[in-house]
Amino acid sequence: MSLRTLVVSIALAGVASVAPWVAVAANEVSGTATKASSSSSFTPGEVKRIDAGQGKLTLKHGPIENLGMPGMTMVFRADASVLAQLQVGDQIRFKADKVDGTIQITELQK
Repeated sequence: MSLRTLVVSIALAGVASVAPWVAVAANEVSGTATKASSSSSFTPGEVKRIDAGQGKLTLKHGPIENLGMPGMTMVFRADASVLAQLQVGDQIRFKADKVDGTIQITELQK
């Protein structure tokens, strides 16, 4: 492999790894959700912790396409009506989006 080919390959790999986070940053700057988020697919997840008093839900989840996030375990904001129907260990499918500066569950299927 020539030096030029190596440099081009490294540059392209760097651009590809940053691209999903550019979309998240752009969404944060605008402060609004994109139209793509409303039509995004559901993400599978497992309920790890419920904090009804704080309105928080900890999920181990797959990639969230509309937010450009890889699979991980993280905390989401959720309405009390959503939290009331869940138990630790539940397997769910959900949609999440950035709302008022926090990532919130916008739809949930049990």
